[in-house]
Amino acid sequence: MSDPLRLLDDRVDRLLAEADPASTPMVEFRGLQYDAGLAWVHFPEGRGGLGVAPSLQPRVDARLREAGARPPDGRLFFGLTLAGPTVVTNGSEEIKDRLLRRMFTGEDAWCQLFSEPGAGSDLASLACRAVRDGDEWVVTGQKVWNTMAHMADRGMLVARTDPDVAKHKGLTYFALDMHSPGVEVRPLVQITGEAEFNEVYLTEVRVPDSDRVGQVGEGWRVAMTTLMNERTAIGGGGGAPQRGSGAIAEALRIWGESGAQAAKRDRLMKLWCEAEALRLTNIRAGQNRRAGNPGPEGSIAKLMFAEVNKRIYELCVDLLGADGTVGYTYEMHRSESLGLTGPAGSARKMFLRSRANSIEGGTSEIQRNILGERVLGLPGDVRVDKDLPWSKVPR
Repeated sequence: MSDPLRLLDDRVDRLLAEADPASTPMVEFRGLQYDAGLAWVHFPEGRGGLGVAPSLQPRVDARLREAGARPPDGRLFFGLTLAGPTVVTNGSEEIKDRLLRRMFTGEDAWCQLFSEPGAGSDLASLACRAVRDGDEWVVTGQKVWNTMAHMADRGMLVARTDPDVAKHKGLTYFALDMHSPGVEVRPLVQITGEAEFNEVYLTEVRVPDSDRVGQVGEGWRVAMTTLMNERTAIGGGGGAPQRGSGAIAEALRIWGESGAQAAKRDRLMKLWCEAEALRLTNIRAGQNRRAGNPGPEGSIAKLMFAEVNKRIYELCVDLLGADGTVGYTYEMHRSESLGLTGPAGSARKMFLRSRANSIEGGTSEIQRNILGERVLGLPGDVRVDKDLPWSKVPR
């Protein structure tokens, strides 16, 4: 380990000698970080990495934070955790050159364009079409539940390019320019009063073939790279979760202030144990993801995060009593108006927001199917012949 550690420390020293992260504009500093191979250290050299173990990334991040580097804002989540690994694994050399650095610096924010009104859990049945026209593709269709699409510069788009083969085989993956003519984004107001989700309409959008990620017809395989990283990231494996942090810390705080009876304490401790088991699973899943091999821990972590998080915030609302149920009306459309600010309001807001945890990133039902069929080897559901061409599937 001594050589990789010395290499990283030397690169960090040189980067900090070149620019002060506290005073250098973020885009500029993150560009220098990328050029030094300290963006994703396990990526290849010249692609933001040094080809070293992914477990060394926290060392780099900690040193840069100590020197005053600011963390990336939430709008970069999809680029850093999903698009980056997908492009570096499946993209051409030319598309890596164009996209990776800009997604790390924050010049391009990304979103995910997978789900459709008729293709959510069964993603492979999506109907959005892409028809080849010379060096371009003409894309028409609708996507939905697209987090932060209203702020995105690029979208991870999966579209059907061949309706006459089995539905998993007729898909192609694109890096869509969200500013292209024909792209319309419509925010969807949630129960919390926010509008982080969107629906996206694509009307004869022209996408250059140079923005294709992977081979034509390989979209399902490429999408699996994205989805496995997404499940791990949502489950918590994208970072280094700390004992007693997050939702369970909020529950502990509220319980301590509420003087709750022993029955609630027993319920709280059971949830603490579940959260601790999830934390350890997250660490294992995160290590596998950074090594480029997201295993079943990603689906386990994603499933358990959704279920445990919902139960924890249900407990928070129960502990708050009347304060946990008052303060909002469905007619209002701002978190402040909904009474979702302050300690009690924060718990109410997270209780409402956690309803989405069992849907986003693949529903809990889909995660159970994945674990049952692909991990435990249980018989699959009775379904339409998987080799039936998409155009022949009953609708």
